[in-house]
Parts: sequence; C-alpha cells; structure tokens
Amino acid sequence: MLIFRFLMRSQLARVSSLLVVAAAAVVVAACGDGDPPRLAQGAAAPDFSLPGVDGKVHSLGEYAGSRVLAVVFTGNSCPASQLYEARLRKLAADYRDRGVTLVAVNPNRPAALQLHDLSFSDVGESLDDMKTRAAHRQISYPYLSDGEAQAVTRAFGVVSTPHIFVFDRDRKLQYEGRIDDNLREDAVQSPDARNGIDAVLAGKPAPVTRTRVSGCRVKGLDGAANASQAQAEADKGDVPLTMAGAEDLKKLRQNGTGKLLLVNFWATWCAPCAREFPDLEATYRMYRSRTLEFVSVSVNDPEERAAVVKFLQEHRATHDNRLFATSDVYGLQAAFDPDMPAPVPYTVLLGPGGEVRYQELGELDTMKLRRAILANLPEDPQFPGHRAYWTH
Repeated sequence: MLIFRFLMRSQLARVSSLLVVAAAAVVVAACGDGDPPRLAQGAAAPDFSLPGVDGKVHSLGEYAGSRVLAVVFTGNSCPASQLYEARLRKLAADYRDRGVTLVAVNPNRPAALQLHDLSFSDVGESLDDMKTRAAHRQISYPYLSDGEAQAVTRAFGVVSTPHIFVFDRDRKLQYEGRIDDNLREDAVQSPDARNGIDAVLAGKPAPVTRTRVSGCRVKGLDGAANASQAQAEADKGDVPLTMAGAEDLKKLRQNGTGKLLLVNFWATWCAPCAREFPDLEATYRMYRSRTLEFVSVSVNDPEERAAVVKFLQEHRATHDNRLFATSDVYGLQAAFDPDMPAPVPYTVLLGPGGEVRYQELGELDTMKLRRAILANLPEDPQFPGHRAYWTH
C-alpha cells in the first residue's frame, strides 16, 4: 500500500552513537583476558545508582521491599536482546503481583559504537536512544543506563547481553545466566529465569544456579572509548555522480538489483533535503552490510553539477549518486514513476522487482524509515524472528 506523508516533520534526533564491525555477531559470555569475573553464587547484589528512561535515578535500595529482584542486562542494538523484549515484558507483568521486580540495565558505551554496530537496530545505545526504544516497544519496567562508566556491568561480571540475575529477599544471588534456552519463544523448553524465580518464591533452591550466556558482546567493555577514527576510515572512498536520463530512471524504478533499494530525490536548494541527508547517510551505513542499496537522485539542473558534487563530498556520499541529465524535471520524475509527486524531498524504499515497501513525501520520519528497512531486510538465520519483531 502506498504511504505518502504530505506533512513536513521535524527531524528526529540523530542516532548519537556512530557505526563497529560485527556488532550483531553472537558470542559466548566466557571470560577472556580483561573480562570481569561473573558474580558468584550467593553473592550480594552489587549496589547501583543509575539514570533511567523515566528521567529518574534508580538505586538498589529502591527495591528493598521486593521478595525477588531480577536484574537483566540488555541493550537496544543486540538482535538477541530485541527478541527477548516481549518475554521480559510478560515476565515483569506475570510476577509483579507476587512481589517480583524486574530491572533492565543497558551496559553498552554509546561512544564505542560505529554505525555498522546498529545493523539490527533503529537507534543507538545512549539514554535518549533508550527512551525512544522504551516508548516504541512499550517497556514499562525500569530501564537504566550504565553505558558511560560501566562500573555496574563489571561488578555483575557481564560481558554479553541478554544476561539475567535473580536475587532473593536478602539480595543474595540464586540464579544467573540466560533467560531461557532458545531465541525462538515457541521453541523454548527450559525457562531458566522463571524456574529460578519460582524456586525463590517457594523458598527452595533454584533447580539450576548458572547457565551459559550467548548474545552480543557488550560495547566498550574492552576499553574502546571512541569509534570516530575508525568511522572516518570506513567513510573513505570516491563520491560518484552520474547523469540520469529517462531510461536510467525507468530502470532504477524497476530495481533489478535483487536487493532492498532506498532512493531519495533531493536538491541543493531544498532546505528539508539538506536537513535529512545526514540521517539518510547514517541509515545507509547502518544497513549496507545487510545488502541495503542507496541511490540519491538530485533534481538540480545539469548546469549545477558542481554544487551537487560539493554537497555530496561534504556528506561523504560514497554510494550511487545521480543527477538529472536534462532540465525537464517533471518529465524525468514521470519516467521514474508517473505517480511520483513533484516536490522534494521524496524517498521511496523498493523491494526486489520494484515493489514499493515504504515511501514518504517531505522531510523524513527517520525512525519510521529505519523500521521499514528492518522489517524488509532478509531474515538472518542467527536471529530467527527478527524480521517479525520489526514487522509488528
């Protein structure tokens, strides 16, 4: 269904964290050189005082009245963590009236991320990003940030997410490890965290006290404080610009790439185009490793080529860029799509074969575009159900 947005939107805050290498890769949380040791069975819950998405600072003592405290380390960008969000919401709701409190902590350092680390996410790992995710996914339990100092993360011995800890009334550790035994909720056979909570509520030892943790490596735990230099290296490359005639644009609209294709029509004299272009560039860099293609098409007059080149170079636009080959703007737009609206900016997301998956007239709602991309990228077999997570 064609989706047009005729109202100009204010630009959403840009993803504060910038783009590392295989962020979504699954790793095992075995301790390596420099990794903190995992919290010992029976150990006291480490104290904490951390800012939350609700604008308040939360501490361990705040939950003194709870019979059981479950602390889960999770994040925005990890696809494994995303697949557990619904289960955590349900866990919090199912046990709330039984005196169990669930607290989530994000251990990732925002400055340690490159845009590639966000290839499975719409946002980064800053507190503002966490607020965006919590609102979008209706996260009602406390969601706290430990990304700057990561002192709480180290005290708990967390090296990958998601990782859950279950404490009894005396705040002694009774279970820690995975939430359950399968990324696919319909294939779970051992709900380990729930088993541990049920045992503590019944005054019994947890049937299993520790399980192996698989997930995404905590970003910045290795001491990497800033990814800007690595990002600058990744952005190096030529900035191409080719002239686009009617036949070129017809072919572009058919999208014979076999991949998901993002096309943006813009002009140097268009203020909304200039405002949204950095977000488009960041979006492309986030998902290009997952086969997203991006073509920018300038509707400037061919005589304005120098200004177009200058703009593209300033934004390090190393992808496919095109400029209308003639001054017949309306004719060239109609060659791309007879139903294409005249104004710019205009953005369209095309599936293989040219099916429209998303389109927007006027300044972008960046989050909606990114979520549409994530819902249409090929499913990664490592994270079954990830595409459905973004579809719903």
